[in-house]
Parts: sequence; C-alpha cells; structure tokens
Amino acid sequence: MHILAVAVILSQLERRLGTEVASIKGVRMPLDPKSKQKIIKEFATKSGDTGSPEVQVALLTEQIKNLTSHLKEHTHDIHSRRGLLSMVNKRRRLLQYLVKKDAERYQGVIDKLGLSK
Repeated sequence: MHILAVAVILSQLERRLGTEVASIKGVRMPLDPKSKQKIIKEFATKSGDTGSPEVQVALLTEQIKNLTSHLKEHTHDIHSRRGLLSMVNKRRRLLQYLVKKDAERYQGVIDKLGLSK
C-alpha cells in the first residue's frame, strides 16, 4: 500500500475515532483532556485551581516530554524545536518566580516532577 494512502486512511480514522489513533501513532502534541485533568488535579493548590505556577510547570513539563520524544524521531523539525525552546524558557521563568515567592512550594514541585536544580 502506498504511504500516502496510509496517511489518508489514518487521518480519516483520526477524525472519526478522535485521539486514540493519534496516540497509537505516537503523535501527542497537545495534551489529551484526560491527562491534562489528571495533572491539574495532582498539582492544584486548591479546588478549581488551573493557573497556579505549580500547575503550569507540571503541564509544561508533560508537553516538553511529549515534544522531546517527537523531536527524537523527527530531527529536522525546526519549528517544533523552536516551540520546545519557548516552553522550556517559560517553565524556567515560572520556576524562578516560584523560588522567589515560596521556596518550599518550589522544592515540592521539583521533587514531584523529578526535575534537577
């Protein structure tokens, strides 16, 4: 079967079945809602919290992991690489803010996510 035909069939299945086919292919650029809600619930400081630095850092870390695995396979994807650098810098700035604001919260996030610093 021709590669283009397979790509067309996969894209049609993706539209019909949702993200299940995309995750089978290994493409998970935006976080799926279930994993996003799980991360938000785990790192929220209070109920309804979606914007605290802890939640933002955790979501960015998950996106960075997904994008890193994508870039290992697609080494010439420079546009995604630029987005990755942007996400890493945003996470770094949020962590710097958290250090200045409350060092204990910063240490808790670093330990939970397994980041070095």
